[in-house]
Parts: sequence; C-alpha cells; structure tokens
Amino acid sequence: MKIGVLTSGGDAPGMNAAIRAVVRTALRRGWSVAGVRNGFAGLIGGSFVSLGARDVGGIVERGGTFLGSARCPEFREEEGRVRALRHLRQDGIAGLVVIGGNGSQTGSHALCQMGFPVVGVASTIDNDLCGSDVTIGVDTALNIAIEAIDRLKVTASSHERAFLVEVMGRDCGYLALMAALAGGAEAVVLPEIDVEPDVIAADLRASYERGKAHAIVVVAEGARYDGEALVRYFREHKGRLGFEPRLTVLGHVQRGGRPGASDRLLATRLGAAAVEQLARGGHGVLVGTIDNRIQATPLGEVVAGKKTIDRDLLDLARTLAQ
Repeated sequence: MKIGVLTSGGDAPGMNAAIRAVVRTALRRGWSVAGVRNGFAGLIGGSFVSLGARDVGGIVERGGTFLGSARCPEFREEEGRVRALRHLRQDGIAGLVVIGGNGSQTGSHALCQMGFPVVGVASTIDNDLCGSDVTIGVDTALNIAIEAIDRLKVTASSHERAFLVEVMGRDCGYLALMAALAGGAEAVVLPEIDVEPDVIAADLRASYERGKAHAIVVVAEGARYDGEALVRYFREHKGRLGFEPRLTVLGHVQRGGRPGASDRLLATRLGAAAVEQLARGGHGVLVGTIDNRIQATPLGEVVAGKKTIDRDLLDLARTLAQ
C-alpha cells in the first residue's frame, strides 16, 4: 500500500514531527509514502516525492514544515479537486494524511466526499479546530508569547508603562486567554467577547491605583479592537484617559519556534495514529486528543463545529489580575 502525506495552511511547530511519525509508522507496516510538496497546491500539480526513513531523519526538532505549505483557492473548486484525485490515482496513492487546521480539514472532508480515503491530523497554533482539545503547535506558540510578555514586563516596570501585546488568533482567542492567564496580564481582549476600550483603560488605571508598576494587556489579532485599534483609540483620547500604551505585535514570530517537547510528543502520537486509522480501514476522520486520549472525530463534525472559550478560565484571569 502507498499513502501520501501533506501539510497545509499555516505552519505550526511540530508539523515535521508528525510527518516523521507518519512515514516511519507506515514503513514499519511495509507501506511506501509519498510526500506532497506545498499542500493542496502540490496535490493539484502532482508534486510528489518519495519519503524513506532517512528522508525524515533530523527533522523532529525543526520548526515549520519541510514539505512546504501554501494556500490553495483552486482546491475549493471541484475542477481543482478532480485534478488532485487524478494525480493521486496515477501515482498509486491509496490514502492520504492531511496535517493542518480548519481550512485544511475542510479540504480533507471535500476529498472524502469524493470517495478518497483521508485522515486529518489536528495542527494549528490557533487551537480553533474541533476534534482535539489541543492541536499541534499551540504549546510552542504559547511559550513564545509568554516569554515575550515576561520580557516586556521588565521594560514596563522600569518605565511604569502599559504595554499591549498582540498575539495570533483570527477567530479564536485561546492563545490570548492562555497567554494572559500564564503571563499575569492585567487584561485580555478576545474575538469572542467584545470589550470597549474604556473598560480596558479602567482596568489599567485600577492596576496602577493598586500599586502595580506595570500593566500588560494581551490582545488577539481578530478582536474588534485589535492592537492597532486600541493604540489609536488611546492616542485619540489621551487627554481624557491620561496615558498611551505601547504596542508589540508578535505576529508570525509565534509560528517560527523550534517545537517544544509537548508539541513533538503530540505530533508524534497523532501522526502514528493517523496511519493506524488507515490500516484499520478508517478514514474521513480527524485524529486529535480529547481528555488526554487519542480519538477520531468525523471530519463532517470537525468542519461544522466551532470551539468556544472557557468562561471559567476568563473569570480566573480577571480574578488573578487584581
């Protein structure tokens, strides 16, 4: 049997570890593996490369994805998917492992509906994918954010300033909430819960009144008032609010780190589990961890679902900011 593996969408620390696990687990079964270059774009273009045990040696500690990744609007069209299926069948590939987030697994689901066996692996630093409590890349990205917050606190305390730290999270505030909680921030702004700038200003002013020498606000990039919008508001109303916070945008820095132990282990477990799913004849599912156990969730449920913020953790972050 021959299977394919690809990484799609935004890169995440740990993707390489997942590829390595897929390849070596498949080889142990006597299968062969084709790596697909540049995600679904490579699938449409038939850009395949044979992967052996040595081809994935030394990649477990590397960030990003050595197979490459790319957005592919063409795959959303049926014509693009038909071309992809043609290349898969011409190359003798009987099953596919797709490592990626929400958009990637939407593509996986579309292929499954056309009759091709696909197993998804949960991988996105946003942690917005249903079917896994935590996805590949989250832990490393979170630790990068916390390190930045710790460093900014030093400067903030030295100058008695307020800092806004914008982290990734277009539709999901998981990273922002966890970074605020673990980083000891005074406030957090999420896409899921609208907060007015005056409320943030009141929180910062209260922190100074309690004797704090610094103030940190963690902002998700997808919030209505993102980092730039908040800075603009504070600047325009400086006379009334009395201060102007500094902004640090972490952006893609969060994606580029070497994967930590947690992400390497998670990726390894999920990559191997994806191959075992195909070996059992299972497909049309996403493998992820739920309650610390590897479980398979139908892709239809994954792409239709929406993760929600844990309100208890948000309340805890507000309590601890006092």
